[in-house]
Amino acid sequence: MDKYIEYDNSVIEKYFATKNKNNEKVLIPFIMAGDPDLSTTEKLALEILDNGGDILEIGLPYSDPLADGPVIQQSAERAGNVKIAQVLELIKKIRAKTDKPLVLLAYFNPIYNYGTEKFINDFCEAGLNGLVIPDLAFEERDGLEKQAKDKLDLISFIAPTSDENRLKEVAKRAKGFIYCVSVAGVTGVREGFDYQVREAVEKIKNYTDVPLAIGFGISNPDQAKKASELADGVIVGSAIIKKIESLPKKPDNKDFTEIINFIKDLKASLV
Repeated sequence: MDKYIEYDNSVIEKYFATKNKNNEKVLIPFIMAGDPDLSTTEKLALEILDNGGDILEIGLPYSDPLADGPVIQQSAERAGNVKIAQVLELIKKIRAKTDKPLVLLAYFNPIYNYGTEKFINDFCEAGLNGLVIPDLAFEERDGLEKQAKDKLDLISFIAPTSDENRLKEVAKRAKGFIYCVSVAGVTGVREGFDYQVREAVEKIKNYTDVPLAIGFGISNPDQAKKASELADGVIVGSAIIKKIESLPKKPDNKDFTEIINFIKDLKASLV
């Protein structure tokens, strides 16, 4: 069976290829911009990337998230009234100090209000490499996909409920990596990892070589290890956000030791 032709300008795909060549799996930590403040997000982002994080996924706070569970919803609330322009500056500051891929998770309404083409261009110039939009239906992404072409990767989703036809369409248009939602539901810390997405992951490999990363519900090194046995990368969000919750409130007095040790343990667990 012929696979769809790979997108060959993707910084993210090239990064995955380099890691896979060295038999490494990719760790994608998620943090929310502005939780608890933008200065802390910048410092924490760089610490994470220096200590095992491979690709950083940064959330744009939004008050009506479709895919996020309570932990990430509360993170967005703690971030308060962080504006798109402030997140743009945050991306620029992080990009100035790292070459690792940066991905933004944002909902479509703020992007639409900002202006989709301007959003793509501004964040591309800031150094962003990929964009995850959980509430943008696959069937309605044509316009944004054209605007993003050759600038940054519009990340596609598959879920345990994705049928064969959807998997083929996702594979055909995938860039960067394919976000494999591990369970039917929202983000959050879960006790077990039950492989609901296993069948979809195994099927889509027949149609594409674009890297696969599993997210949603992965909260400890054991779960990360099991997920990495199926895919090229693992996305961890809520479990990191839970640790950010306990950071002291004073801006210049934050100890990232617990978070960084967790990142190191996650990275070490990947097979």
